[in-house]
Amino acid sequence: MSSVSQQGATSATTTTFLTALVFNGAVFAAEIIAFTLLRPYFKPIYEPRTVHLIENQRVKPFDGGLFSWPIALFKADYRDIERVNGPDAYLFVRFLRMMIRVLLPIWIISWAVLLPLTSVNNSVAGKTGLDRFTFGNVSPYNQPRYAGHLVCAYLFTFWIYWNIRREMSHFVTVRQLYLVDSKHSRSSQANTILVTGIPAKFQSEQALAQLYSHLPGGVKKVWLNRNLKDLPAVYNRRLSACNKLESAETNLIRTALKIRNKKLKGGEKVDDAYNDNPDQAERDIALAEKLVPKDKRPTHRLPPSFLPFSLPFVGEKVDTIEWARNEIVTCTTLLREARHALAEQSNPPATDVDGNGGTSHEDLPVQTYPPLSSAFITFKKQIAAHMAHRMLTHHDPYRMADRYLEVSPQDVIWGNLAMNPYEKRVRKVISYAATAALIIFWAIPVAFVGIVSNIQGLCVRESWLAWLCKIPSPVIGIIQGILPAVLLAVLNMLLPIVLRMLGSFEGIPTRTGLELSLMTRFFIFQVIHSFLIVTLSSGIIAALPSILKNPSSIATLLASYLPQASTFFLTYIVLQGLSGVAGSFLSIVQLVLYYVKLVLLGSTPRSIYNIKFGPRTVAWGTLFPSITLLTVVTFGYSIISPIINGLSVAAFFLFYLLYKYLFLYQYTQPPQLDTGGLFFPRAIQHVFVGLYVQQVCLCALFFLAQNASGKQAAVPEGALMVVLILLTAGYHIIINESYGPLISALPLSIADKTAADPDEPVPGDAHASTSADASNGKQWKATKGDAVPDPDREGEEQELDDYYFQKLADGAPDYGFAHPAVSRPQRVVWIPDDSDAWANAGDDGAAEVEGGGRRRGLGPAEVEVNSSQGISATTEGTKMDSKGHLEVFEAPVDVDKF
Repeated sequence: MSSVSQQGATSATTTTFLTALVFNGAVFAAEIIAFTLLRPYFKPIYEPRTVHLIENQRVKPFDGGLFSWPIALFKADYRDIERVNGPDAYLFVRFLRMMIRVLLPIWIISWAVLLPLTSVNNSVAGKTGLDRFTFGNVSPYNQPRYAGHLVCAYLFTFWIYWNIRREMSHFVTVRQLYLVDSKHSRSSQANTILVTGIPAKFQSEQALAQLYSHLPGGVKKVWLNRNLKDLPAVYNRRLSACNKLESAETNLIRTALKIRNKKLKGGEKVDDAYNDNPDQAERDIALAEKLVPKDKRPTHRLPPSFLPFSLPFVGEKVDTIEWARNEIVTCTTLLREARHALAEQSNPPATDVDGNGGTSHEDLPVQTYPPLSSAFITFKKQIAAHMAHRMLTHHDPYRMADRYLEVSPQDVIWGNLAMNPYEKRVRKVISYAATAALIIFWAIPVAFVGIVSNIQGLCVRESWLAWLCKIPSPVIGIIQGILPAVLLAVLNMLLPIVLRMLGSFEGIPTRTGLELSLMTRFFIFQVIHSFLIVTLSSGIIAALPSILKNPSSIATLLASYLPQASTFFLTYIVLQGLSGVAGSFLSIVQLVLYYVKLVLLGSTPRSIYNIKFGPRTVAWGTLFPSITLLTVVTFGYSIISPIINGLSVAAFFLFYLLYKYLFLYQYTQPPQLDTGGLFFPRAIQHVFVGLYVQQVCLCALFFLAQNASGKQAAVPEGALMVVLILLTAGYHIIINESYGPLISALPLSIADKTAADPDEPVPGDAHASTSADASNGKQWKATKGDAVPDPDREGEEQELDDYYFQKLADGAPDYGFAHPAVSRPQRVVWIPDDSDAWANAGDDGAAEVEGGGRRRGLGPAEVEVNSSQGISATTEGTKMDSKGHLEVFEAPVDVDKF
């Protein structure tokens, strides 16, 4: 979404609007034609969900023809989005659909009633073009016509009331169906709460299990978070080493093929490396050494001791493959030892050791990895999790007061789990104070950008900047024309990042919670900077010369000039609805970057898989406010400048088609990061903001309106608008009180519709923890005491390396809420299989080696070498041809673990 600038609002005229309409219409047509022609030939970019390698993430191909796709897209059922991408995406598209339904009758009625009311036999000096259709064009001699605006305001408001109630009822239905869905209600996410601010007395599995044992079904598992010290860093080191090893192994194989091709071109024989006895243990190492000379093996430099990163020509130069293997083995050993210590570490409840009548951290036993003041509590029944979330847990202030429902392991921000409840509240105040300061002082960098855009005029007026006028004209042109746009784009890109950082600083422990917080902050920023300041400043600036000449006429002049900013917002709606939508369909930047990334970054099978099939997601915290800003702008001007209603209907309709297409065929929203639609009710709150803006502005304009005698002529209309504002506030309260409790909670009346007790093993559930483990405070063991043993796991070392909680019905491992550093295995090193490339290595093209057997490539040989050193590696799902080109035809073997 483009940002709104104050300079644009003051300069927007009817001519600029028509120019923008024609220009954006031409851009829209050109981009849609380009999309129409390119779409069938670039499926990985325009329909990646239809060619995905993982079957359960693949959707049916879009059946739209070359030129009939808009009709097919219009007929596509938007309700399929919920099945494909979850409630969040479905309810976002539903919000767009709601806005179309809301604005369609408003558009028809406002154009039929308000346009002739303000333009026929009615004019104000200086009002031409589109300004003839605004509220400010009502002549002082025709003040009774304001009654039409009042009636429309009431009519439109009650129509919006009805739609809000209808959509909130639908949201509650969707939300509750999502909660009781059999697959969801069985998941750990649905049956777990995160509790923070736990006092020392309850910082043990046994104490927490006993505390929550009074709830229906009791506790299935307690996941007490611990201070893992340097273990997360070691885990990240191992991941980084795996990446480096994959890159180095791929480069080694590619180098070997280049050497082979060069020898073949020169007529040399390349069979010698394959004539060793395949049974020799040293054969694989010898193969790599024979195919690639030591000086051509991949190398890199280690960072100097005083720096966290490496520099060219500085630091020790090492063989990348050997270094990465040693690093993986070292990190795996460290993690295994730490996991063994955790498994053997006892954690009895705190007792009053010092005899002061209470328990504190000093009373806790000394442990290698001490507990933090937070824990995940997994219940046997979903209703128990909801009851635990809403009940008062502790008798002291702020203790165990912050509880979070529907948390998934992938959603957790682990660094925010150890925060003291008092510290958290102080941080929250600081965070919102910083947000308010950012909103207030954001005008400073924006003003600087405006100054940069007018350097030529500035150097003439200010003598101390006269040297700028001596700069060559082309340079001035670049500074004034390109630099401001780049700076403004960078500022708009940085804003969400800064707001997210403030939310994280506040101590929000989940990524979805961070997006919900960002949605509110970003919306406030957008409304203040992109709407209110633009509207007020443009009106005041337009009226300023007349106010200076006749200060007593300020009320009349503001009432006349404030609606003028509407022309700018008409241009803004056209820009977003035409160029914005068509640009998102075409996605030319994404198309170019796709192939640029494949060329520059597609060096390993994993990187190619991520580029081609990695999930494309949206940031709800910025997407929703960008759409609801259009709602606020439209409502704010729906009576003042009715032309905007027709343009907004078209814009929302195009956005509806766009996001229906994107969520059906392009985007993949991870189910673990789906809130079940919690962004929707916040968007409804933004709709109320639009209503308040509309009614307050109308109320002010009615009270400011004067007749030919200079007297207030619309006081009754203004008074009735005050009544409407009070009605809206009352309705707002009723909606919040009636639907607020239903937004997140699972009602007891439908608890019987949830899935069966998740503690009961389902088919394929090989590792269901028992309630005794939790209540007795025993450390979780993935295989010990389970109902069904896992034949694939033998020995404690293997168990600790892949420390999962249970297996789901589809066979995927469920690691519960254990930190990745204490549960995840080593990521399998993915090496390309080059066996086919070496099949024709000999001069005679023979595929057999001496002594029988098919030639193996260097890839399988390297897998065996890695395996002999205890490093998991595979060549499954990827190949490299004789020219060194990589092909990926399956997902990584451990894609469900990372």
